[in-house]
Amino acid sequence: MSETPKSPQPSDVTDGRDDLNFVMRARRDKLDALTAQGVSAYGYGYQRSHLSADALKLLGEAEEGPEVSVAGRLVAWRAHGKTIFAHLGDPAGRIQLYFRKDVLNEVFDVVEHFDLGDVVGVQGPLFRTRSGEVTVRVTKVELLAKSLRPLPFGKEEIVDGKPVRHSAFTDGEMRSRQRYADLAVHPEVRAHFASRSAMTRAIRTFLDGRGFLEVETPVLQPLYGGAIAKPFVTHHNALDMPLFLRIADELYLKRLVVGGFERVYEIGHDFRNEGIDRTHNPEFTMLEFYQAYADYVEMMDVVEALVGNAALAVRTALAAVDRPDNAAAFEPMLEAGGFPRVEWLPALSRGVGVPDVLALDDAALRAAAKKVGVQGTDKLLRPKLLDELFQFHVESKIDRPTFVIDYPIELSPLAKPKRGNPALTERFELFAKGKEIANAFSELNDPIDQRRRFEAQAKLKAAGDEEAGSVDEDYLRAMEYGMPPMGGVGIGLDRLFMYLTGTQHIRDAILFPTMRPE
Repeated sequence: MSETPKSPQPSDVTDGRDDLNFVMRARRDKLDALTAQGVSAYGYGYQRSHLSADALKLLGEAEEGPEVSVAGRLVAWRAHGKTIFAHLGDPAGRIQLYFRKDVLNEVFDVVEHFDLGDVVGVQGPLFRTRSGEVTVRVTKVELLAKSLRPLPFGKEEIVDGKPVRHSAFTDGEMRSRQRYADLAVHPEVRAHFASRSAMTRAIRTFLDGRGFLEVETPVLQPLYGGAIAKPFVTHHNALDMPLFLRIADELYLKRLVVGGFERVYEIGHDFRNEGIDRTHNPEFTMLEFYQAYADYVEMMDVVEALVGNAALAVRTALAAVDRPDNAAAFEPMLEAGGFPRVEWLPALSRGVGVPDVLALDDAALRAAAKKVGVQGTDKLLRPKLLDELFQFHVESKIDRPTFVIDYPIELSPLAKPKRGNPALTERFELFAKGKEIANAFSELNDPIDQRRRFEAQAKLKAAGDEEAGSVDEDYLRAMEYGMPPMGGVGIGLDRLFMYLTGTQHIRDAILFPTMRPE
């Protein structure tokens, strides 16, 4: 019989203090001192009356003001014997605090054990210092969370009447790993991500206002589809079956259109088991929406209006904190009649230097791709070769928002053939700064044609293309009940936000990007 493991005894457990540097040990010592005085270092809650910005407004032009209760993190600290000046930061800004020993008496001994980064709640009347700064004269104080690890606060100075912060936390990779610390010490980063939420709210409001219904579809799927990408694979133990994290929302949303929801959208996370670089993260946020009885031309108009609303929301949010953005760049184009439109086939043919790039055989495409530095051309199939050539010759050279329209059918397995030219499809992509922002089709609603395209994808998969899809019999069954014609759009919200804010790396558009272990 095996012995039951013993629970660790108090004498066996350490607080890890021996492994800490002297600064962190000093903070643990202060925690011990507070505990010895009977002070709880971690509160349950605090009733504050005002955020800092609202409290600052209360004083007006007066020298003395009403009593307030504010709570937040200590972001500056200046001790002068029996008095201490500090600044408390909260979501609305910061406000100065003034602690005096003859006011707080024995509580002042507690305050002397505070550190930068501690979360506190204070109460007291407002007054104006000799330098004119609105300040809380603290009469009551409560420690709400002791900071045992020093945050990398930088120095701040006033230049031309505006605060200029000299950050002590500049390593981009570390800031992405420790986003909590990045947000805590950089109010401008909080404003940056708050503007992303404003963008998402504006998109929801726009679609809701046009009669779209927000829905949720499965993230774990028995078959992946709706895009050409390599999936993440997992296994469901109870059902003893493989499942895939979705690479797109498309096929389930279109099932809902068959069911009678004529305008649907979803904002959710998709997952693709691909590389990580400045514009790719394996987990990303997608907006997909579908409108029955619309085609890709009508959806271009919808995308222009939607992006315009998103741009305005970002610009408004960042204007409040005096942050630059690219959002205003959309306005002249929208006022002049919309984004420019470029045809895929002539654009790529000009780039390669041939009359019709689709007339080239696979060997000629490989040679053209190898010429521009595409790696591993011998292993790439025709659709991938065309896509690589397009990225080099056309996509990478598009700066301002532009629609590229009418893609070849082999690159668009879910789009309807173009009226008048069945070698192409009614598809558009929106590009800006050399990167894709949106992808849209006049959606294929012929189940027989769809089956042929699924089977073509299955052959590519059997030939070694890990990104190709399979035959989705359930989706075909839904189509066979009768799928209304529709326009569909997918927009990468991370990419859109990057463009609107001038962000150079996708990890700065995502709160917690995927990264290698430390």
